[in-house]
Amino acid sequence: MDRIRDRFRSYLSDQGLKSTQQREIILDEFLKAGAHLSTEELYLKIRKKHPHIGYATVYRTLKLFSECGIAEEHNFGDGQTRYETVAGESHHHDHLICTECKRIIEFEDPRIEQMQDEVAARHGFKILNHRLELYGLCDDCRKKHSS
Repeated sequence: MDRIRDRFRSYLSDQGLKSTQQREIILDEFLKAGAHLSTEELYLKIRKKHPHIGYATVYRTLKLFSECGIAEEHNFGDGQTRYETVAGESHHHDHLICTECKRIIEFEDPRIEQMQDEVAARHGFKILNHRLELYGLCDDCRKKHSS
């Protein structure tokens, strides 16, 4: 976490921006949350303890997180941009997204990674990055529909 904080502070300095107490609070809450948060969700968490921090400040700060590489933006088809922490040595993972309750399940499968590499190699393609998102119904929502 200290490495992420240092990276953010360094980015702000390089951009000629100040490291403010509000940005530090937002960063702490974002790192604590450890989930795929929308601006609104993070704002509501922060507002409980820090009502003086506005929605626009949270929005702009999340954008800064993304620009400096400590957060990744995701759009899972629900009309909201969500942010996820990107740790320095983070492992790659993919997502299962429930289209009904909007639950997001992270998963890893080395077979998928290997298959992607094999497909790319067959086509002389070098993968630089990728994202796999599978949409459907989670177990709970499937059970509701089958009752």
